[in-house]
Amino acid sequence: MTEEPIQQPSQQFERGTDGPKVIVVGVDGSDSSLRAAAYAGGLARRQRALLAVVYVQPVLAAGAALGAPVAETTDEIAEGLIAEIRDATERVKGIFDVRWEFHTFRGDPYNGLVTAADELKADAVVVGASEQAGHRIVGSVAVRLVKAGRWPVTVVP
Repeated sequence: MTEEPIQQPSQQFERGTDGPKVIVVGVDGSDSSLRAAAYAGGLARRQRALLAVVYVQPVLAAGAALGAPVAETTDEIAEGLIAEIRDATERVKGIFDVRWEFHTFRGDPYNGLVTAADELKADAVVVGASEQAGHRIVGSVAVRLVKAGRWPVTVVP
């Protein structure tokens, strides 16, 4: 009888082994994205996970070509979202304790969220359902994230 060598456990990062440790939520200021943030916040609290709130600043070459101050506008949106999240955090301080970080990425929402989830080693991604009618034809960010099949994706209506 020959003995099989004992295999040592892999030291590689393994997602979702004991529940999510990092939950990424995409926010853009829309009602559905704010509902997604609230849902993800509850999930992060219950799982004792880090909530990574991600805003993807769009890169609009056409708007810049027309002289629109796109970068300034998206920076203002990001600052407004941070203020809104901080206010909400202060209101529930002492009742709910959630560790959270705010991150901004530039690009289109899908690629920005994929980059964020990869860089932050996300165990789960939460997004709001698209509120744009055209996405029923082309496909929403949520559908594309689900089809990527890299993380569990929760879509909040």
